[in-house]
Amino acid sequence: MTDLTSLTIAEAREGLASKSFTARELTDAHLVAIEAARVLNAYVLETPDRAREMAKAADEKIAKGEGGPLAGIPLGIKDLFATRDIRTTACSKILGNFIPPYESTVTSQLWRDGAVLLGKLNNDEFAMGSSNETSCFGPVTNPWRREGSNTTLVPGGSSGGSASAVAASLCMGATATDTGGSIRQPAAFTATVGIKPTYGRCSRWGIVAFASSLDQAGPIARTTRDAAILMRSMAGHDPKDTTSVDIAVPDYEAAIGKSVKGMKIGIPREYRLDGMPAEIEKLWSEGAQWLKAAGAELVEVSLPHTKYALPAYYIVAPAEASSNLARYDGVRYGLREPGKNVIEMYENTRADGFGDEVRRRVLIGTYVLSAGYYDAYYLRAQKVRTLIKKDFEDCFAKGVSAILTPATPSAAFGIGEKGGADPVEMYLNDIFTVTVNMAGLPGIAVPAGKDMQGLPLGLQLIGRPFDEETLFSLGEVIQQAAGRFTAPKWW
Repeated sequence: MTDLTSLTIAEAREGLASKSFTARELTDAHLVAIEAARVLNAYVLETPDRAREMAKAADEKIAKGEGGPLAGIPLGIKDLFATRDIRTTACSKILGNFIPPYESTVTSQLWRDGAVLLGKLNNDEFAMGSSNETSCFGPVTNPWRREGSNTTLVPGGSSGGSASAVAASLCMGATATDTGGSIRQPAAFTATVGIKPTYGRCSRWGIVAFASSLDQAGPIARTTRDAAILMRSMAGHDPKDTTSVDIAVPDYEAAIGKSVKGMKIGIPREYRLDGMPAEIEKLWSEGAQWLKAAGAELVEVSLPHTKYALPAYYIVAPAEASSNLARYDGVRYGLREPGKNVIEMYENTRADGFGDEVRRRVLIGTYVLSAGYYDAYYLRAQKVRTLIKKDFEDCFAKGVSAILTPATPSAAFGIGEKGGADPVEMYLNDIFTVTVNMAGLPGIAVPAGKDMQGLPLGLQLIGRPFDEETLFSLGEVIQQAAGRFTAPKWW
């Protein structure tokens, strides 16, 4: 029998339907793989008993012909999604051993469709980071290594556990969240596919908030088809989330393999950065030629406010984080550090409970929202955000179907290599991704090649609002042209 952990979701679905193996066998194979790969630190909590229960229930439903679209498919869940009666910490000491009495909407829809929970996945603390080094459970290791080197590399962040687990075959797919690139950047670093849907496409209810006007849930998977399968279950209107949009969820999988003939693909000149590695430039040109060969038309476009996206993002996101994280005070749940009075208790709890990066962003956010600075910083950043959104609207108004860009400015880097002395160095990793969140648009990262050291590189496609189907069609063209990439097993 083929190694069950190497199957795609689409292949596993067929195998389960044809009774080639059971959901229990599929789940057990993944539990064994997880146990053997703890050195990667992708999981912060394994739930083998729950997984076997859910697999047994899936087998019973499949036997009756009542299996849902994800029946028996084992998934990992980012530790930002509340899972009922299962510890959820956002990988922060301040949440301690918090066990939610409720389930996030996205995960409840996955369980409704028959998926199996393998465990909770590591992420940057409160999703604040681009390398998965800020987690209170320690950094996640990328299953990829530079050729001829044993240096441990980051998987990207904040959804590093999700990307690492999918790339190392420790789950068939994973939930993730993206506030400024936290799905697409780790996907690019690990040769997986990650899509950040349009803002409002997936419910944010039950997901620990970082920056509420930017956060969006999405899947990380091994192929565009698998990402489309997961996305169909994850998306949908939720009356509990006022930002959730009430429009029908299409069959995303049907978009895989659809012709892209006649589509206009925008190539934004502002994404050609000074000092951009030649291999990123070369990959970008290659990706454009693959789309052209499939019948798409390439057009140069301009997004003039792109250069302001990163500074504006690092005002808006910390401001919203400062507001969202005010609730972690040691009173109702999570960590509580004693103090002489209530103020000192708040101070001690927050000082001890939050890590360096979270404290840094809360301080920045509180500063830009404070009296005398609100207009100068926050209000101005929101105006810039409107201009960034208009740039995209102008492109799409000219008939552009999607925009092709690099996903990251480099391949994965070593743990501890960036951001130690200068946090801005780490923030620059988000340079190609933050515009998408600022404009609320969908973006997909697809593996497209390798750098000179054998590390994966990805390309990003940015789409029109609620037109994820076009991104899946175009992403499939790139994936078919580039082929699949698998990390050589060393753990």
